[in-house]
Amino acid sequence: MPKANVYDMSGAQVGECELSDAVFGIEPNRTVLHEMVRHHLAARRQGTQSTLTRSEVSGGGAKPWRQKGTGRARHGSTRSPQWTHGGVALGPKPRSYRYSVNKKVRRLAIRSALSAKAAAGEIMVIEDLRLDAIKTKTFAAFLRALPLSAKRSLVVMPEPRETVILSARNIPGVKTTLASLVNVYDLLGHGVLILDRAAVTRIEEVYAQ
Repeated sequence: MPKANVYDMSGAQVGECELSDAVFGIEPNRTVLHEMVRHHLAARRQGTQSTLTRSEVSGGGAKPWRQKGTGRARHGSTRSPQWTHGGVALGPKPRSYRYSVNKKVRRLAIRSALSAKAAAGEIMVIEDLRLDAIKTKTFAAFLRALPLSAKRSLVVMPEPRETVILSARNIPGVKTTLASLVNVYDLLGHGVLILDRAAVTRIEEVYAQ
């Protein structure tokens, strides 16, 4: 059964925490991890690129010359794609790049990412992740006191805690999120995972089934 060290808010180790084999102890599936990263990046695309078709560019209302007898190719508009200042043929239009992924694949990807973190020793559990006041300096000192403080950190809480969120938001490389909102992209994009102990319980309740 995988284990993680437990720390208090002073950065001192106060014990160990056993993690669920079903969530933190499986063999990571690289295929589904890749699929979920692609899915996440596709959903982030704005899809606002657009070009003008021949019906949308200005001008071109009159036939440039008569159909026959000029020796030139026949044309009905100066705004067809082959003309300068003409419309774009088959150009991009606003669209959504989102697509759906099977629920079982999403859950397997989360478990794979968490298991990879546990196997690499990049999970730290905090006994009670709370701050009395909004103070970036205090939270930065807490992170420096942890063993893996040099890495990008993903801080996971069981519920929104304003003092923690606002204290951490200006620290480079640090992101806060909730146990219900963890995703593969954030898990793989941060070197160390800092979990409130209650968040560990919440994650295991959801993904151990």
